Formats: sequence, C-alpha cells, structure tokens
Amino acid sequence: MNKFTLLLSAAAFAGAAPSIAAADCGEVSITEMTFSSAIITTEIATFLMEQGYGCDVTRVPSDTIPALTSLAENNEPDIVTELWVNSAGAPYEKLKENGVIVDLTQVLQPGGLEAWWIPTYLAEEHPELKTIQGILDNPELVGNRFNNCPDGGWVCSIINRNIARSYGFEEAGIEVFDHGGGETLAASLASAYEAREPWFGYYWEPTALMGRFDMTMVDIGDVDLDAHKGNLNEDVVNPEPSAYPPSLVYTVATTSFVEENPEIAELMSNISFETSQMSALLAWKDENNASAEEAAVHFLMNNKPIWRDWINDEAREKLSALLSE
Repeated sequence: MNKFTLLLSAAAFAGAAPSIAAADCGEVSITEMTFSSAIITTEIATFLMEQGYGCDVTRVPSDTIPALTSLAENNEPDIVTELWVNSAGAPYEKLKENGVIVDLTQVLQPGGLEAWWIPTYLAEEHPELKTIQGILDNPELVGNRFNNCPDGGWVCSIINRNIARSYGFEEAGIEVFDHGGGETLAASLASAYEAREPWFGYYWEPTALMGRFDMTMVDIGDVDLDAHKGNLNEDVVNPEPSAYPPSLVYTVATTSFVEENPEIAELMSNISFETSQMSALLAWKDENNASAEEAAVHFLMNNKPIWRDWINDEAREKLSALLSE
C-alpha cells in the first residue's frame, strides 16, 4: 500500500467519527487560490479540519483581489489561506481597520522572498561573489550578465534595473539581460546549474526551482524602504541600493468566524511553513509530477512531528492511526 492510499485509508477511518463532531465544527469555507503554495496549504488545512475536527469544508476558487472583494461585500469566505500583503494593499488594510478580518498567522516564514542569487557551487568556488562588491570586482566570474525579470508587467524588472544602476553595472561591464518570460528565466538558471556554469540573477521563493537547486543569496545591502519605494519608478533619477523587503504572507479569517470557531481559528493559526520548506515541497511535487493533493499527502506522511503540534488533543486522538509510526 503506497503512502497516498494509506493516508486516504486513515482519513476514511477517521471520517467514521461521531457526527456530533461535525455539528460542533459545522461548515467552513476556505479559499483555493491559483498559486501552488496556497493550493497545497489549503489541501493540508482541509484534511486536518475534516478528519481531525469533523468540519464540512467548502473550497472556494479565488485569488487575492476576488477574495478581498468577497470579504468586503459578503463577509466570506471564512478563511483565506495565503494572502500576500504586498499584492493586497489598501483593500486588505481597510478590511482590518473595519474589523472584518483578522490575521491568524504568517503562513510563510519569513515570507515571500525576492533576491539576487548565484549557484552555491559558484559561491563555494569564489566566496567573494557572495557580496555585490565582489561581483562588481569580478564580473567575468558571473559571465558579465545579470539575469533579470521579463520586461513589461513584471515590477521586479524595474526594481532590478534601478538597483543595477545604483551599483554602476554598466561601468563594471555587467549586462542586465531581460528575459522574454518567466519560463526562459527559469530555463536559464536550470541550464546553467546542470552544466555548473556561472549564473547571476533574480529569483523568488517559494518556488519549485528554488527547492530543486542549492542557491546562495547575494548580499546587496540592507533593506531601505524609502529606496525600495523609489526603485519602483522606472524614471527615478538617482536610484539607491536596497535589498528586497520580505513579502508578508498571512492566513486571515473573518472576525465573526474566529469568534464562533475558536478551535479552528487556533488550528489555522498554527499552520505555518518555512519558505524554504515550501519550496522543497513544490520541488517534490514538480519532480514527481504529483498533484497538489499528493504533495499534501507527502508533507503529512513525512512531517508528523510538525503537524501533530498544530492540532488539539481530540484531533490527535482521531488521527492517532496516521500519527503512529
């Protein structure tokens, strides 16, 4: 019996719990976003709510802006599993100020990461490349190229070009190369890594690619929020260097749901992942051509000490067969 079948069997067994448990929890609506990490988080949360707490869970296809609009107009869904604050902006802040929603947890720790990277094999061979000054002094060691985001619609392309200008890339002989799309940016990294060739550029996580390859973040200086804000403008005259601030990513719930369902609110407050851990999970999903449900199973089967502490004593008892070694 494979792990996927085993977990489904355990779930079926747990699903035979007394119906009074379902009545205690009742109906819960939770977002099913379009991005992979959020889908996996929803799968894991749904399993624990249904099989551990007896909830009747409805997954609502959504995305950041539609979810916020629905919360403002209808006070639903009950739970938004992965809300990227930098994308949510003013509507999110207004919902918080009006007491419609509350933050339950920072579901990705330290958050969504955007940075400049080199392959770790390159960093080990040339430790000086771990800093931006080391790269400026040795541009040939990174192939005299910075692999940038695609131009047109990708804000990171503008930010990266401004940071590059602030450090004098042109004078140092480093070309800022805009890729034609996210796929070609990823392909350039994968191709260089597999051939153990130089590569220097921008990427973000959690992503399957960052989970697949061992990369080293280049130190491009501290975060300067004023400089970062200025770097959003492609016409800024004198750009200043700044690392990317982490993008805060929260699980949020309606205030009314939290008040009526404190045990589920506590569960969702406990479900959190290291960003690198989520990247590794996405890499496993990609390498195994697995579904989001199978990736959730993989996490649950291989991380019992982590998620057993997310749930309460009653849920642990219901899932005791699955938790046993």
